[in-house]
Parts: sequence; structure tokens; C-alpha cells
Amino acid sequence: MKTIYTKIITTLVLLFIFSFSFAQTTVNGVVTNSQSLPLEGANVVLKGTRYNATTDASGTFTIDTQEKLPYSLIIQYVGYKSKEVTIAELRDTPLEIILTDDNVLVEVVITSRRRIEKAQNVPIPISVVSGKQAEEAGAFNVNRLKELVPSVQLYSSNPRNTTINIRGLGSTFGLTNDGIDPGVGFYVDGVYYARPAATTLDFIDIDRIEVLRGPQGTLFGKNTTAGAFNVTTRKPSFTSGANFEVSFGNYGFLQAKASITGALSKKFAGRLSFSGTQRDGLIENVATGKSVNDLNNQGVRGQLLYKPTENTDITLATDFSRQRPDGYAQVIAGVAPTKRAAYRQFNQIISDLNYSLPSQNPFDRKIDHDTPWRSGQDLGGISLNVETKIGEGTLTSTSAWRYWNWDPSNDRDFTGLQVLKLSQATSKHQQWSQEVRYAGDFSRRLSGVIGVFAIGQELKADPIQIEEAGSAQWRFSQDTPNDSNGYSLWQTPGLLDGYGIKTRNTLNTFSGAIFGQLDWKITDGLHLLPGLRYNYDKKKLDYSRETYGGLQTTNPALLALKKKVYSNQAFKVDVDDTNFSGNLTLAYKAADRVNTFATYARSYKPVGVNVGGIPTDANGPILALAEIKPEQVNHFEVGVKTSPFDRTILNVTLYNTDIKNFQTLVQSPDVSLNRGYLANAEKVRVRGAELDASITVNKYLSFNGAVSYTDGKYVSFKNAPLPLEETGLKDANNNAIYAKDISGGALPGISKWAGSLGGEISDSGKLFGNVGKFFFALDTYYRSSFSSSASPSKYLVVDSYALLNGRIGFRASEGLSVYLWGRNLLNKDYFEQLLPAGGNAGQYVGVLGDQRTYGITLRYSL
Repeated sequence: MKTIYTKIITTLVLLFIFSFSFAQTTVNGVVTNSQSLPLEGANVVLKGTRYNATTDASGTFTIDTQEKLPYSLIIQYVGYKSKEVTIAELRDTPLEIILTDDNVLVEVVITSRRRIEKAQNVPIPISVVSGKQAEEAGAFNVNRLKELVPSVQLYSSNPRNTTINIRGLGSTFGLTNDGIDPGVGFYVDGVYYARPAATTLDFIDIDRIEVLRGPQGTLFGKNTTAGAFNVTTRKPSFTSGANFEVSFGNYGFLQAKASITGALSKKFAGRLSFSGTQRDGLIENVATGKSVNDLNNQGVRGQLLYKPTENTDITLATDFSRQRPDGYAQVIAGVAPTKRAAYRQFNQIISDLNYSLPSQNPFDRKIDHDTPWRSGQDLGGISLNVETKIGEGTLTSTSAWRYWNWDPSNDRDFTGLQVLKLSQATSKHQQWSQEVRYAGDFSRRLSGVIGVFAIGQELKADPIQIEEAGSAQWRFSQDTPNDSNGYSLWQTPGLLDGYGIKTRNTLNTFSGAIFGQLDWKITDGLHLLPGLRYNYDKKKLDYSRETYGGLQTTNPALLALKKKVYSNQAFKVDVDDTNFSGNLTLAYKAADRVNTFATYARSYKPVGVNVGGIPTDANGPILALAEIKPEQVNHFEVGVKTSPFDRTILNVTLYNTDIKNFQTLVQSPDVSLNRGYLANAEKVRVRGAELDASITVNKYLSFNGAVSYTDGKYVSFKNAPLPLEETGLKDANNNAIYAKDISGGALPGISKWAGSLGGEISDSGKLFGNVGKFFFALDTYYRSSFSSSASPSKYLVVDSYALLNGRIGFRASEGLSVYLWGRNLLNKDYFEQLLPAGGNAGQYVGVLGDQRTYGITLRYSL
């Protein structure tokens, strides 16, 4: 892969040189501060070259650009913020450049409401992470980004089984079922990414990430009941520029990034970006002597900008990402005693099979799995975005096609035994989407956005999905004790070895919507913002699975045993639904530094279908469980955004969300449903409070922090699955019990408390002639304990943990930046998730957080 990195970066350098062929001559200017005092000794650099000049005692400079228009100048001066000025045409008068003190708090600008505006003025709880902030913090994907935004939760036992939630809501916790829609929208440059797996891939050339909390269906094409990620990449520029970065770390960590941009002609500009990450495994497989859970990611993104007029931008973008890790292996974290008979307890089962775990301590990071772990995925697509100014607004059309190919292999018994020998749910997904919207001013007091959106998707097995039992499955499935001679029919040689199911499924979905939101300026300080959405959803599923292999017999008793493990199943679902949703926000500017808002939103999460199979009874598949009711969301929130002092921000939000027919994933003792199945809880409630703050103390010291309190519970879930430790529960008449009332119990994946705190101390200086800053920064992230099971279990609880990350080095806007970094500096052992193993024998596994990692990053910008 290092050879690949070299070739790609060489190509980018050549393209960067080519872009300069479309680039004039002498430029004069004067540099002052905000008090109009001249700054002597300021460094003026022609971006992308080594041409530079220094201001004299009167603050003036002259630089011979030797370039064609347009081009950019970067002005640097110790104690002041660097400034970039683009020169689009020659001028007779000198440039007047004003630099601001470096201790002035930068106001964040966002586009989530389809217009450029300051985040502090937007009546939406929103967190913004700049691309540079994410890069320096090592947050190269969403899983690491959550440490900067504590309201975000991401759980991933592999890319397919990835859950991204905001305030504990969004998707099912645990394994993923493709039959429901995510409640958190993930958008990149206006394109909706339907597959949650996209959140496990590396960010490529990111400008900023906006995290909007709460329902956002009247602003975005795809309906989102819990929030949205609005990711904006760096755009093509007619001014040549380039960035190259490489990082080295322990465990063989190597990450390379590169991006170049520039003019291709007078009306065309391009940008080409690359990212690649590799790292050795962090878990040792003692059976093979090989480390697993490594990183092996590559991604490329290209953009072509055509600007036929000053008012129109047409951008064609394409991207491709590839992931080939030996992962994501999980480690047995513990064993829960169940209500089953003693011979059906996990420890007794493995004892009878003369097997022992390689370690009783999961943080020894040792496994002996006999089935290879593989998580191969390819994800990419192409989009065309057209923006043209019409009247007092902008008309935007975004057309996109995307694909996702998934090629996994899992050891779902998590032992060195041949129990669940194969688990390979290979899949192919395609989506197309079209959004057209207009955003702008309709009158002096009325502005807003209105749009239409459509998306079609196809997800199918590629060509089949396989679950196969091994030679030890009989002992885990045995549900009757041995006779007086120590024999059971389950012991029949070869009965279940190689016995499995081949599944074929095809899911076709369509979603269409009309949406809009107005902003009525009642007075200068009082705004009313109503929003409305009409949605249509259709889902069509064709599911079938057939058994194969195992002992070939006509013995009815043996066939009955085989059927207890795997059985044939086939069903079809064709369902559609429509709904209206909307929101109403009242925003009031109480003072120059105080903005308040109150919002009510009613939202819907579309109807779902069970793509992974459904439970059976004596009459066959329980078809009533094939279709999942849509969620109905009622949401209230109030917030205040303030700047109480110069260079400070303090924002507070209180919210309450009630959901009827909450879509959840439940785990079944049925081995054929080892991925679980979907069900509805009658009602859940999540309420909480959030605080975001930042302060720039002076030009040397700054702090930022966020705290989230979240209380999520089942208001009513009367027919919930049993928790792991109650598997095998029976009533007074010895009848099996399969469900219980968990009303009042905690929702999974929600920590009551989560927070982040960061600080940086810096001072201006020079390194190898480059003007920049020497800095030292620390970031902490904490979350309290949380339930890791759909039905609360005293065993499946992830303990609280805190992480400390740090970095020290030198950063420059032009030239060389270098810094040392470390993550989990205190080497804290922690779980990110706990999951019951298939069959509910009592063992449960953990997704381990990374141990201490450290390294060095070098970046060069032109």
C-alpha cells in the first residue's frame, strides 16, 4: 500500500504543477492592524510558490507574482491571524489588508439552513467541527469525532453493524437490520448517504462537519428524526493550492493524505484528494499467531467545477473508498448465568467439549477464533450539483448515484470451537437520489427554503448469504439432557456439521418528499419559522432461505433436531405509507449577545420490514412481525445562545422527545436469527440538557467544552425480549417465557452524562522560516455507564470511562507543520459495546476501545 501512496501523491504533484499553467505580475499593498497602524515586518507569500515579500516601516509591500490571474496572497504576522487574499483582477490602487489580533474568537459560519450564516444566529442546536480541528485531533472518521461532540454516539461491531445516534436516538442498537431507515441523516456536499457503513470510512479533504441535533426534515431531503451530519468538503479553486500530510505511529500506523486544486482553464477548476490509513492489528489470535483488527483504508475524491457565469456553479464529483481490514473481531467479555438447566450453561458446554478460553481477561486482547474475520467493503458514487442565483436566492439541483459492496466473514460464536462456522451476509446496495430546492429571500421580511426530494434503493444478497453450523453446534443447541447412559440424539455424528442456510433477499425502496421552511421576520429581533414536510415511502421485500448440508437422513427425530437449529423460510412484504410532519420555531434576539429559541417538531420514521428473517411458531413464520410500524416523534426544545463576554460562547439547550412505536432490534435464542429481528416498543422518551462553551482567554490560551445530560427510557414496552440472564425463564407451571414488561427500563446506548473538555496554549513563532504557532493541546472525553442491551441486563452494562488525548508541535498556514500526538494517553481499558453471542448460551462479547497510541504528523501546505 505504501507504493500506492507514492504513486498517487506523485500524480497529485504533477497535476498541481499543471494547474499553474493557467495562472500575472506586480502587486502593491499595505498591511495594518484594526487600529489602522502599519505592521512592519509582515510576511507576504504568494500561495503555492516560494515568492514572498516583507512589509516596511509604513506597512507597504511589493511582490512580483509572475503568475496569471487569479492567485492568492497569504499575509502572516506574529500575534495576528494569517489572512488569505485572492486577486481576481489587476488594480491600480494598492491593496489594503487589515490583520486581526490572534486572541479574537472566530465566529463559525455554517450552511445547514441552505444559506451562509453564523452558527450563533441559527435557532438550532448545532456543533461545528472544522476540518483542521478534526485533523489535528486525529478524528479521521465519525467514531473519533464523537469524542468532540458528546451528544453523538456511534457503535460499530463491523461496518454493516454500525449505529450512529444523536441524543441516543437514530438507529437500532446492536446489530443492524437493513429494513429500517436511519434516524440520523448523513450528508456529504448535499448528497444523502443511505448506508451507515459510510461513517466507518476515513473523511476525505473535509472543510467542516456540522452536527444538527433534533428533527431536521424540513431542511434536508431525507427525513431525519434525530438529527443530521452535514459534511462539507473543500471545494475546487481557481487559485492553485496543495496540501500533503503523512503520519507515523506505533502499531505500524501509517496515514497519508494529499489534496491539490487549481484552474484547468478560465472556467474550469479541479480538486483531487486522497486519503489512506493502515495500522497493524490490536488483538492477537493465538491460534494463528496473527494480529487482527487492523486498519486498511483508502479513499479518493475528485471534483470538477465549471463556472459558465458569475452566478452559476456546476460541480461534478466522484469518490471511491475501499476498506480491507482483518477485523472487526470481538473478545468474550464475560459469561452470564442464564435460567436454563446447568447442562446448558456456557461454562458447562465448553467443559464438555474440552475447551477453554485463551484468556479470562478480555483486555489481554487474545482470541483463538477459527473462522477468519473479514470486513471488506467498497463504497463510492458520482454526483452533479448545480447552483444558480435567481432573484434573491439560489436554485440548487443535486443528482447522485451511489453504491456499496459488502463482503464479510465473522466468527459469531467468538471461540475456537466450530459452533457457528460461517456467517457471511454478502450484500450489494445501490441508491439514486435527486433533490431540487430554492433558498432565499421572498420579500423584505420573509425568507426560507422549499424543495422536492426522491431516493430509490436496492439492497440484495450477493448472490447468497450464508450461515453455517460446525461440529460443536450440537452441544450448544442441545435442549434435552443425556440419558442414563450419557447419550443424547444430539450427539449423532455429523448431524449439524456443515448444516446451514442460504439466504436470498432483495429489498427495493422508494422515498419521495416535498419539504420547506419559512423564516418570517416579525420584528428585527423576533422570527417565526414554520416548516412542513409531506413524505411517501414504499418498501418491497422478497425473502427466502433454504437449509443445506449436515447429516443426510430420513430419520424424523433427527430431522426435527436439525429443524430446531435452521429451517426454511420464505415471505414477501409490499408496504407503503404517507405522512405529514413539520416544526414550528420561535426565535427571539433578547440582546446583542443573546439569541433564544423554542421549537416543537412532529416527525416520522418510515415503516420498516424485517430483512434478516422473522421468528416462527408451530404454524411457520410469524408474518405479523415482517412489517414494522413507523415511528411517531413529538419533540420540544428550548435554547439560548450567548456570548456573555468578549471571546466567549455559552449555549444551553433543554429538550424532550417522545416516540410512539419505537423501532428496536431484539436478540433471539433462535440461532437462525443470530442477527436479531426488529420490533416496536409502544413508547419511549428521551429528555436532557446540553451545554457548549468556548473561551479565548488571550492570544496564548483557549478552552472549549461540551456537556450532555441524557435520560432515555422505555415508557412502555410490555412484550420485550428477555435479557440475557433470563434466557430459559419459566413460569410456575413450567411453561417457557419468552418476553417481559421492561417499561421504565433504560434505553440502550445512552450515557446519562457525557462531556468533552479541551484546551490549548500557543505562541507565535517561526520554524525553518515559516511563520506559525508552537502549541500544546489536551482533550478529554468522558461518558458514564450505559446499557448495552435492548432489554436492560445487569451483565450487559458498559462501565464509565474517560480518555485523554494530547498533541504538541508547530502549525503554519503555509509551509511545514509538524506535531507529536497521543490518544488514550493513560492507556485506559474500556469497552465501546457489549453484545450477546448467538444462541444466548450466556457468553457475551465486547468491542474493545483502542489502547494507547502515539505518533508524529508532518504536513506541508502550498
